[in-house]
Amino acid sequence: MTKIALFAGGDLSYYETNFDYFIGIDRGSLFLLKNGLPLDMAVGDFDSVSNQELAQIKASCPKVIQAKPEKDDTDTELALKVIFQEHPDAQVTIFGAFGGRIDHMMSNVFLPSDPDLAPSMRQIALRDALNLIHYYPAGRQTILPQKGMTYVSFMPESDAPLTIFGARYELSAVNFFQKKIYSSNEFLDQPIEVELDSGYLIVIYSKDRS
Repeated sequence: MTKIALFAGGDLSYYETNFDYFIGIDRGSLFLLKNGLPLDMAVGDFDSVSNQELAQIKASCPKVIQAKPEKDDTDTELALKVIFQEHPDAQVTIFGAFGGRIDHMMSNVFLPSDPDLAPSMRQIALRDALNLIHYYPAGRQTILPQKGMTYVSFMPESDAPLTIFGARYELSAVNFFQKKIYSSNEFLDQPIEVELDSGYLIVIYSKDRS
């Protein structure tokens, strides 16, 4: 399994370094260089860096994929498509997915809505100091706790009914109510079982600021 870190242009005050490859998305490439981290590939339209900074990225990175600003994919979507084409088994963690423009953040949260990325949704994670997002396709799934995270929330992409078993707050046909996100649930020393009829499920692990 290949472990890849993607550095986007949002808040990068938190990141980890235990990865096989480091890839910068647009201005995230510059962050990697300035912090002495590897830059194995840079992807984006690079509209958020100056010409001088782009020249520095190109001089320091063995592979630069520069797209036109007028494109259907976001820079993050483009980077993921390149990664899964070259490394189909990759586990990708995205840092800097939050804390910038809200439209960019929402595009990142709903990455599996892109049909080309949907088959690889289980291989994508979004991470910052307080949050961790995983994705699960429709069906019955087992959700495991994550070390250091206090809460778990469930956000169905579709309007399909969701069931939650084995959590502090269960959800079934008996007490079902429609919400876009079922937040602030907790584990009870056991895995949580969820079931969704269609679409995909966004699972958000989180903790409070210390």
